Amino acid sequence: MPFKSFFRELREIKDGIRIKPKRGGERRNWRSRTRSHIAPDEVPPHPEAIQQGQWANLPPELLLDIIRRVEESETSWPARTVVLFCASVCKSWRNITKEIVKTPEQCGRLTFPISLKQPGPRDSPIQCYVRRHRATSTYLLYSGLVPSENEGDKLLLAAKRVRRATGTDFVISLVADDFSWACSTYVGKLRSNFFGTRFTMYDSQPPVLTAGQQNNQSNRRFHAKQVSPTMSACNYNIGAISYELNVLRTRGPRRMRCVMHSIPASCIQQGGNAPTPTSFSSCLNDHHHHPPLPASKGKEPDIDFSSTSVTGPPVQELGESLVLKNKAPRWHEQLQCWCLNFRGRVTVASVKNFQLVANVDPALDVSVEEQEKIILQFGKIGKDIFTMDYRYPLSAFQAFAICLSSFDTKPACE
Repeated sequence: MPFKSFFRELREIKDGIRIKPKRGGERRNWRSRTRSHIAPDEVPPHPEAIQQGQWANLPPELLLDIIRRVEESETSWPARTVVLFCASVCKSWRNITKEIVKTPEQCGRLTFPISLKQPGPRDSPIQCYVRRHRATSTYLLYSGLVPSENEGDKLLLAAKRVRRATGTDFVISLVADDFSWACSTYVGKLRSNFFGTRFTMYDSQPPVLTAGQQNNQSNRRFHAKQVSPTMSACNYNIGAISYELNVLRTRGPRRMRCVMHSIPASCIQQGGNAPTPTSFSSCLNDHHHHPPLPASKGKEPDIDFSSTSVTGPPVQELGESLVLKNKAPRWHEQLQCWCLNFRGRVTVASVKNFQLVANVDPALDVSVEEQEKIILQFGKIGKDIFTMDYRYPLSAFQAFAICLSSFDTKPACE
C-alpha cells in the first residue's frame, strides 16, 4: 500500500470518520430480538478494540517495520508530522513509536515536545531561527535554517516579554497565544534584575536527579528565606546568566557568563552524560502531591535548587555546575570591528551576536578540542530575524532562554 493511502487511513481513524452503515446495525438488532435465547458463538470484541480500528491488530513485527520506515524517511518538518500521526493511532502504536524515536542527542531530530528539554546532539548542532515581533513583544523559535516562504516551519517555543517595576520577565510557552503559567503549555521563564545584567532561568519541572541525589533531597528541609512570594511553585531555578559591567565604556562585545545549575560539569568529560528528562510533569498535578510551602497570602513560592539557604547540600552542589563563557573574538584591522567565525550563519553585525563555549576547570579531564567546541551561537541575519544553533549538553529550552537574555536592554554593559 502506498504511503499516501496509509497516512490517509491514519487521519480517518484519528478524526473518527469511519461510520458503520445503519442497515447492518438494524439487521443485528432484529436478529437479537428474534433469537435472544441463543447464546452467540463468539465473544464480542472489547469496546477499546472497536474504537482503535483495524490498524491496532497489526502484528508487532509488521508494525515495527512500518514505523521504523516512517521515522527514517521523514527527517524534517512539516513532513515529520506523520511520525506524530503514528503515535496517535492507539496505545500499541504510541508505545512502539516512542521506542523507535530517539532523543535529539542520539538522532539530532526534534519530534515530541519533551525533545525541547532534552540535550542536543554531540557532533553537529541543531539549527534554528528566532523571529521577533516588536508590536506584541513576542519571540518565536522555529526549527530550520532560515524562514521559508510557505510558512511551513515548525514552531518550537514562544516567549513573551513582560516588563515589571523591578525587571523583565520572558514567559516561555509551547504555543504563541497562551503564556499563562497555569496552562499545560507553560515551559518556563527567564527573569532579569532591574539593570538587565543578571538573569535567572526557571523550569516548569524539577531537574532530573540521580538515585543518590533523590535520596539526599528527600532528607532535606527548605529554609524560610528560600520562599519567594513572587514566583509560582512550578518554577525551579536551573541556571543563571550574568553580563559583565562596562563602567569605563571601553570598546568590545558583551561579556556574559552562564551557570547551568541543572547540568553537571562532568557531562562534557569522556563518557559523561547530561540529565535527560523523558516526559513532561504537569505543575498543576504536582500541587496535589506536593503542596506549596507557606508564603505570603495569595502567592506561591519558587523552589531554588541552587540556593544555599537549604539545610544540607543543595542538589547541584553535589557536583560542580557547568559554566559557559563567551568565545573571545578577534579585532579585524580592515573592518575595524570585533569578529567571530559564525560559518555563514550570521550576516549582520550586532551587539547581540555571541558564541558560548565551556569554561572548563583544568582539574577536569577534558580535551582541548572539546573545550573549543561552540555549544551555543546566536546572531542576526536580518531585521528581527536571528539564528540560534545549539548542541549537547544544552536543550532547546535552555538555549532559547539564554538567547532571550540578549534582547533585554543593557546600557551598563555596552
